[in-house]
Amino acid sequence: MTTTRSEIILAEVRGDVSSLIDHLGHADASIRSLALGSMDRIAELADDQLQDALDDPNRDVRCRAIELAVPRDQIRLVQLLDDPDDLVVETAAWALGERESNSAEVIAWLVEVGIHHDVSICREAAIAALGAIGDESGLPAILAGLEDRAPVRRRAVLALAPFDSPEVTDALERAAQDRDRQVRQAAEDLL
Repeated sequence: MTTTRSEIILAEVRGDVSSLIDHLGHADASIRSLALGSMDRIAELADDQLQDALDDPNRDVRCRAIELAVPRDQIRLVQLLDDPDDLVVETAAWALGERESNSAEVIAWLVEVGIHHDVSICREAAIAALGAIGDESGLPAILAGLEDRAPVRRRAVLALAPFDSPEVTDALERAAQDRDRQVRQAAEDLL
């Protein structure tokens, strides 16, 4: 453990907010990320500091900030679904699915990512979030996911769990015949 990491741990234990704030601007991204977590654990992380971290040039800092922003509905995360880094997009989709409520704008963005993103893990995360949200306007993207790669198809089947309609039953029956064993099993379990 470097001296700086030790300093952050000590500052957290002592409640030394000014020292932790100084570390939020450290040149090392891992130090900035550690300081964010410390500030959050001692309930001193302000929304503007968290917002700044969401704009950090380092993806790991942005991802840590996303994780910390989940319970803070006032912090917008939807713009991170358009981040150039796939890990950030995936993390943002997960976080939005974990939130208590989401706007029509958020659902529309998740639908866009779930159908059109170039990277399958991002499509998968968006579809999972849409399933967690359970809003009918996300259903077309989830159904489209049943035509994607096997991991996305598996996630799409699971994301159908909160929905109940003849269209969903038909989709699950088709998925029960999928060439992937795990897709078939998930569909059979839901049927």
